[in-house]
Amino acid sequence: MTRRDLIKRASLLTLLAHPHTFVNALANPSRNRIRISACDWSIGKNSDLGAFDVALQIGLEGIQVNVGSTENNLHLREKGLQQRYLEKSKETGVKISSIAVAELNKVPYKSDPRTEAWVSDSIDVAKALGVEVILLAFFDKNDLRNDDAGKKEVISRLRKVAPKAERLGITLGIESYLSAEELVEIIQKVGSRSIKVYYDFRNSADAGYDVIKEIKFLGRKTICELHMKENGFLLGAGTMDWQKIGRTLLDMGYYGDGWMQIEWSSPQGADIVQSYKHNLKFLNDIFHA
Repeated sequence: MTRRDLIKRASLLTLLAHPHTFVNALANPSRNRIRISACDWSIGKNSDLGAFDVALQIGLEGIQVNVGSTENNLHLREKGLQQRYLEKSKETGVKISSIAVAELNKVPYKSDPRTEAWVSDSIDVAKALGVEVILLAFFDKNDLRNDDAGKKEVISRLRKVAPKAERLGITLGIESYLSAEELVEIIQKVGSRSIKVYYDFRNSADAGYDVIKEIKFLGRKTICELHMKENGFLLGAGTMDWQKIGRTLLDMGYYGDGWMQIEWSSPQGADIVQSYKHNLKFLNDIFHA
């Protein structure tokens, strides 16, 4: 009997011992596994309703949505557009898995005063769309590496907005090139259960870290959601050991908010739909076999 079979048997015994839980599990079988989604910007539909149709062609269960840019005034804050997203989700059957404030890479949260309102507003957007996690991007102009002043300001701003996130049941996920130790330090200084790590294995590896050690250090409760990517390669064709990553996550009992997102995993010039169909099957073989 394999380890996975033992886990399944133990889970079934637990469910049978708690009949209400058993009924809920039958009604919501997806709650027992991590669902696979993709970032709208990675499938050529950045902050675009057309992302649902592409996701449907791929066979994805969900889509991670960017709230917008300065050019459209982060348009997903508009109630009317939120309703159209909800309607499109219902029409296609593709869930909205989470949202992202990607514009922070260009207009840094660590220094630009406008971004405080953006992050606060994104909490309202998440609540309206029925999602639990907001990705806060810390790259390019918002990079926190070797920037103590920037980290201090981010901690200050997160302390102010965290109570609202807690009240509405929303998690703010920090995605960055920082080490696990640095991320935990920020979370501890903010002092809120609403602040977690949005973990990207490729980013962490590119920053020089051992991803297995990093996720073990962070632990399953500190990571809210995952990016699965290879930057210009199909999953499985790059340098990441996804089999080992998958085994580690399963052994940790990681679940997060129940979603992982495929990002930037298509060779240059390749068909996005076919590339992401490959990526979806690759992850399903690891996590849902």
